Amino acid sequence: MDLKSGYPFWAVKNGLMCTFPQLKADISCDVVVVGGGISGALIADELGNSGFDVVVVEQRDIAWGSSAASTALLQYEIDTHMVDLAEMYGEFHAVLAYKACADAITDLRDLANELGDVDFDMQESLYYASKRGEKAALREEYELRVKHDFDAQWLDSGSLKECSGIKAPGAILTKLAARVDPYRMASRLLLRLAERGGMVFDRTVIDTIEPYDESVTLRTPEGFQILAQHVVMAAGYASQKWLKQSVAKNRSSYAFITDPIAKSDLGLLASTMVWESARPYLYMRTTGDGRLLVGGDDDDIDIPARRDKRVEGKAKGLHKKVKKLFPDLSMRPAFSWGGTFAETEDGLPFFGEHPQYGPRVQFAMAYGGNGISYSMIGAGLLRANIEGRQHPLAALFGFSRIG
Repeated sequence: MDLKSGYPFWAVKNGLMCTFPQLKADISCDVVVVGGGISGALIADELGNSGFDVVVVEQRDIAWGSSAASTALLQYEIDTHMVDLAEMYGEFHAVLAYKACADAITDLRDLANELGDVDFDMQESLYYASKRGEKAALREEYELRVKHDFDAQWLDSGSLKECSGIKAPGAILTKLAARVDPYRMASRLLLRLAERGGMVFDRTVIDTIEPYDESVTLRTPEGFQILAQHVVMAAGYASQKWLKQSVAKNRSSYAFITDPIAKSDLGLLASTMVWESARPYLYMRTTGDGRLLVGGDDDDIDIPARRDKRVEGKAKGLHKKVKKLFPDLSMRPAFSWGGTFAETEDGLPFFGEHPQYGPRVQFAMAYGGNGISYSMIGAGLLRANIEGRQHPLAALFGFSRIG
């Protein structure tokens, strides 16, 4: 599955940070994690640190799929408003999901501090109303967040213009957000796993998964076998091919990144990610070396060749939108790309077992704009499932919520 087009910045910046051997023998372990991107790396790290004998298998080079194309905005704010989630699942569960995402930001911060050198930095998040008609819904969202003790501030049009230069009807300023280099983080996590005794194999395809009462057998096209007690399917958007049930829709998103910009010229953007209420939404954030990363203009294209042809035009369109917001900002796009992502109907992920496979095969589908935050949550959730413990989000994030 071709997950990206153009020149994703993380791949250009980092090159191939690490390689691992291909699987060329039969092996056994406690848990196999299928997928070596940021989701698989976070889950494998959690399980490895908890005493499990972990094997990671990736069909490409490590983190070379959608993780290399991710724009890695770390937010507690889910693509679906808390107000809308409350209507779907009740206010208690909506708040539970948002608070879990908030905790994931600080957990990721602590993990990044352990690893070092992953371009992690805490940020603020400015979420503005794209149109006058969307102001009331945004204000309602703000009030529900404040009711449940989220640290947020309402900005009217005047305050918004004064602090950011953006002309919009209103905005929510959130104090808790962050950025990271997802390729570096995934690579460092898996290198650490290998150093601690885990096994990582790249350029290794899993062809079949056979669950039994006491174990699971995985086989490669070459006939090599992995015998495991549990499997975590964390192959990103390719995981959907293992399910007969359709749980998400693949889409394409586009991005560009600029040459470094002086901090004095970036102003608010130096420490604050910006996104809008329109769907699909424009978003932007900076990197540690002062580049502005801009993304959005999503579409329903899921054919790589067609996505390839759209990258240049999409980048120009995104550039035009940013210039409209910040007419005095001088910027020059350096790299542009497109990538596949998936979204669920409610904006929530899927973690846990599926009836098609039974309890020894767990799925990790961290779909939507909060993929990395979701994966941090999912690591603990899947560990609880494997250990036979209850997790407060197991039902809300599980397949049972869609019947």
